[in-house]
Amino acid sequence: MHLTEEDMDPVVKRLRRAHGQLAGVLKMIEEGRECADVVTQLAAVSKAIDRAGFSMIATGLEQCMQQGEAATDAKQRLEKMFMSLA
Repeated sequence: MHLTEEDMDPVVKRLRRAHGQLAGVLKMIEEGRECADVVTQLAAVSKAIDRAGFSMIATGLEQCMQQGEAATDAKQRLEKMFMSLA
């Protein structure tokens, strides 16, 4: 299974946003911000990264469904990837 650039565009956008959020978290730490505020932002970064992964898996599953039963191996790989994010 290979995802196209078009398929990956939303994932890349999510990851760029997460990259910016993570930079913000680093800055917060360097500035000595409150621990609770930093943890809140870390949770947001984590959720953004998870959503990027789930988006990739959903796109891959969609491709597998379009390919039919011949893609059983791909389905198993996607399930394994999904579980690694869970």
